[in-house]
Amino acid sequence: MTQTTVPTRAPRRSRALKRDEIIEMFSRLRELNPHPKTELEYSTPFELLIAVLLSAQATDVGVNKSTRRLYPVANTPAAILELGEEKLKSYISTIGLFNAKAGNVIKTCQILVDQYGGEVPASREALEALPGVGRKTANVVLNTAFGQPTMAVDTHIFRVSNRTGLAPGKDVRAVEDKLVKVIPDEFIHDAHHWLILHGRYVCKARKPDCPQCLIRDLCRYPDKTAT
Repeated sequence: MTQTTVPTRAPRRSRALKRDEIIEMFSRLRELNPHPKTELEYSTPFELLIAVLLSAQATDVGVNKSTRRLYPVANTPAAILELGEEKLKSYISTIGLFNAKAGNVIKTCQILVDQYGGEVPASREALEALPGVGRKTANVVLNTAFGQPTMAVDTHIFRVSNRTGLAPGKDVRAVEDKLVKVIPDEFIHDAHHWLILHGRYVCKARKPDCPQCLIRDLCRYPDKTAT
């Protein structure tokens, strides 16, 4: 009786990237951009806090246009309180949801003056207690202004993490927790910026630019674009 040999398939790669692949991924991103920075313009932790607060459902370009006009006039909690909510609105009126954001900025400035001597606190609990400041905003400020190893997950980072297999997750918090766990310490501080820039300019939502992607051989995305 002749024995039939069943051809074996090549083993499929795991959906999630392995540690050596993650190290390779961030090594390449670091080589391309050794010192990544946020595209929001700021010079102090307070300016960053307000810019991030204003950036919800708005573009960095749009926020920068407003803060370039606002900050030369008022760039401290006391100065913005003196400016007042109605005048503040005139500086940020081109930003989406500016009415609600102006109210939150004024309330935040009042708390900073009353409770923190006009300084931005460097703790998650204190930041998240500020009006209009959620976990993502707090993570950006803690990481960018204070150098803490936090991970702010926006739509770009959520998409890149799931597509590549870096940190697959069903929701933002699940992805955040995985990213903090799997990204090596040497990369964690700048990882937020590398991932958001990669999602914004390469791994785009509608049509990712896979041919120009420097990590395409590591990426687990099954529907890579050819052109």
